[in-house]
Amino acid sequence: MSATNEESKSASKSPLAEEAQPTAMAGTGAAVAMPPRTFRDFFRGDLGFVPVLITLAIIVIVFEVLSNGDFLTARNISNLSDQIVTVGTVGIAAMLVLLLGEIDLSLAAVSQCCGAIMAVLLVRQGLPAPVAILGAIAAGAFIGLINGLFVAVLRIPSFIVTLAGSIAYAGVLLLVLQPQTTLQIRDRGILDINATHFQDPVMGYAVPLIGVVIYAAALFYNRARRVRAGLKVGSIGGLVVRIIILAIVIAGAIAIFQSNQFNGGIPQSFFIWICLIILFYLILTQTAFGRHVYAVGGNAEASRRAGINVVGLRIIIFTLASSLAAVGGILQVSRGTGADSQINPTLLLNAIAAAVVGGVSLFGGRGSVWAVVLGAIIIGGLENGLNLLGQGQEIREIIEGIVLVLAVTVDAIIRRANAVQGR
Repeated sequence: MSATNEESKSASKSPLAEEAQPTAMAGTGAAVAMPPRTFRDFFRGDLGFVPVLITLAIIVIVFEVLSNGDFLTARNISNLSDQIVTVGTVGIAAMLVLLLGEIDLSLAAVSQCCGAIMAVLLVRQGLPAPVAILGAIAAGAFIGLINGLFVAVLRIPSFIVTLAGSIAYAGVLLLVLQPQTTLQIRDRGILDINATHFQDPVMGYAVPLIGVVIYAAALFYNRARRVRAGLKVGSIGGLVVRIIILAIVIAGAIAIFQSNQFNGGIPQSFFIWICLIILFYLILTQTAFGRHVYAVGGNAEASRRAGINVVGLRIIIFTLASSLAAVGGILQVSRGTGADSQINPTLLLNAIAAAVVGGVSLFGGRGSVWAVVLGAIIIGGLENGLNLLGQGQEIREIIEGIVLVLAVTVDAIIRRANAVQGR
């Protein structure tokens, strides 16, 4: 295959070209209206969100019925939001690496190791909470840099590098906490990350709605950019419907959080996670860096020939991933009020599952940061609902494993179907 063809294939993976290739009218400045979608189109490409939403709806209905209405109470929804922020944050990290067609098996170990580093800096070294937090994130970035150098420069498979790293960082975790196995946190600056709930009009109402406005602006900006490039575009009505649906969901979530008589308002940890989601959504869809991530994940060799610094990009992604894992560890320490030397055995599985179940491809080049939101809610909803029904850890892990296998199977089927159709 020639370099030109390779680059064309890579470009089709980018957010701007994920719907369609340039048409014969490209270059004239005229946009081409998209033809009506068939039923099959809803199950191809990034529109795999449709079956994910159906799955989420089934989970909500089943647990609401089986729990006699306890699943959708304001108190349980607030608890669920607290439970998913760590998995959701580490899930963003997993998503970034998966977009490159790589994998990071050290994320759980890095998360808890950096959480322990923050706890030690705070309790034993007496540093202020902001400094301890920055120290933990810096440690995560350094670990990610090392992982990235091995993968990108020395070209050692990421599976091997991060598997070895997972073992090593588990040892570092034990070393950092010695001679204790747990280290309790009493600093309000850390504990309030999880304990604080926003009830005021600005943080409780205005800021979430500003997020909707930013999302809407990004959608219209992308559409305008596609029009200028002469690419196919969807209807304005379709964009408006998406924005209205999101606004209704956000408003409903705010109403549920504010009605919680035990802990009213939006949890600060959940708010931080949503801010990270919006940040990386903008990075991946509105910047050249984000387009390069999709291009490298789609075809690394074509991206290299097109002038993209593939080595540098891989190093940056692994550094960002471990930094996000460190943030997840900080949120977990805040929720658990302490650092533990025992690595959570399901954190890595749940983080990768959150990305894959939401629609991020294991083969690279396809997926969205919003997939992590849906995936985390599905994984967290399964655990939360099974807990309400009194099921044990063994049942939860069996069901989560089945859901993950089904998600990967669907991803593989969609990928093969798109390949046959020449997409």
